[in-house]
Amino acid sequence: MARRPINGWRLFFWIAAAYNLVIGLGAFLDAAWGSPEAINGVLIFAFGILYALVAREPKRFAPVLLAGILGKAMVVLMLGPPNWSGGGNPAIGAIVAGDLLFALGFAVFLIVLRRRG
Repeated sequence: MARRPINGWRLFFWIAAAYNLVIGLGAFLDAAWGSPEAINGVLIFAFGILYALVAREPKRFAPVLLAGILGKAMVVLMLGPPNWSGGGNPAIGAIVAGDLLFALGFAVFLIVLRRRG
């Protein structure tokens, strides 16, 4: 199979993959073995692997983005408001803002893909 050039969407998904891989690995390494935080880190990392698959073949793996949208939307709903307010953690607020941007991007991609058939 010939390598295709990285277009805007493929680059976007590679960035999403790197984002999740870095944050997931960092969360895992910062947590106690077997803790909920370690488990969360592994799951975040695993979603990074999924986004890398989408980056390689966006049309083929597009359906997995539904899980990404759901996961990121729930993170935004749960962690956004308390961390975007004055008493929240600015680092977590920034990470959640990134999740919001990726969720919106995933949704736009799926809409564009559906319209193009």
